[in-house]
Amino acid sequence: MGQFEAFVGVNFWTALFVLLNTLTIYFVAKKFLFKPVMEMIQSRQKEIDDMYAEADAAKANADAMEAEYKSRLAAAQETSDTLVKEAMARGKNREEEIVRQANREADAIREKATQDIAREKQKALNDAKDEISSIALEIAGKVIGESMDGEKQQKLVDNFLAELGEQA
Repeated sequence: MGQFEAFVGVNFWTALFVLLNTLTIYFVAKKFLFKPVMEMIQSRQKEIDDMYAEADAAKANADAMEAEYKSRLAAAQETSDTLVKEAMARGKNREEEIVRQANREADAIREKATQDIAREKQKALNDAKDEISSIALEIAGKVIGESMDGEKQQKLVDNFLAELGEQA
């Protein structure tokens, strides 16, 4: 084996010390280096997991707020539709009330006009009767040739108007 060692250049004791040094460095590094590094990696992984959890919670919260917003928007839309319908119904009722009021006023004006026309017609008839009776008295006075006193004149006018009323 001497030649092999000379050819390769590896001494058994040197290799054993290198192996023992390597194992010693490994255990020391594992104790003082790997544990803190692994703890730091685990700590960082926990922070990342927490950030993902917070992001998921924020997304869930945003989704819940969006759903609430949509429901409130739908409720507001429904309320506005209801208010518009109510306003339209009130407007239609008001319109109908105004039309009914205008029709009542128009009927009242027509009734008053009819009464005024009837009154004016009666007044015109009375005026015509008065004028006809005065003309008739004058004619009767001229025909008879005598003057009439108030009582005769009244009796003659009443008879004339009675006959005129029967003819009309």
